[in-house]
Amino acid sequence: MSVKEVLRSHSSVRKYTGEQIPKETVIDLIETAQMAASSHFVQAYSVIWVTDEEKKQKLGELSKNEFQFKTAGASFLFCVDFKRLQMAGQKHGVEIVADSAENVLVGVADVAIFAQNFVIAAEAEGYGICYIGGARNNPAEISELFNLPDYVFPLFAMTIGKPTKRNETKPRLPVGAILHENSYDTEKYNELLDEYDSIMENYYASRSSNQKMSNWTKQMADYLIEQKRPYMKEFLASKGFNWK
Repeated sequence: MSVKEVLRSHSSVRKYTGEQIPKETVIDLIETAQMAASSHFVQAYSVIWVTDEEKKQKLGELSKNEFQFKTAGASFLFCVDFKRLQMAGQKHGVEIVADSAENVLVGVADVAIFAQNFVIAAEAEGYGICYIGGARNNPAEISELFNLPDYVFPLFAMTIGKPTKRNETKPRLPVGAILHENSYDTEKYNELLDEYDSIMENYYASRSSNQKMSNWTKQMADYLIEQKRPYMKEFLASKGFNWK
């Protein structure tokens, strides 16, 4: 497939054949991912490749995603990493300032762009993947499990492997809902969100598995009605990111 076809065919995969991914393939995917853009070239990311079966099982439990880890061909933990940058500064007698909201944003952006390069490379090779934000369900315990030092924190996990089946591609928001020309336009949202709700209702009712009656705005209202993971600010402070 072309790059555009790979991008347009993405869907999350949660059940794999169990076929293990060779080390040379993992290294190749990581090297490809490293060519991603990076803010000021800080490359503020590290990846834990989880090959130990006990740690893999524990990561599944802590992220509340045990099922997919059992059949994945490879499992990873993607981390924001300023420890390496701290050590780079020390080589020149400088103590870096990682403790800022800006640097957290830089690190999160770096990891996300790097990981998406990894995903595209993997899907181009015929693999399926799933991002696992559940790694933030128990970030302190996961940090301890993988010996993450200060200035390093887990952002998400990821499973990858040969899928047992391909899920339908979930319809995205209409382009008009996310593309604004010259200035932000809120007036178009009611009509476009009604349109999208109708599309999603049809999708959920007719997809090949896990049919349900729902739409996007209802899901978002239910999801965002309360604060998620309120412990994250305190956790980040414990890792050295205690900005005011």
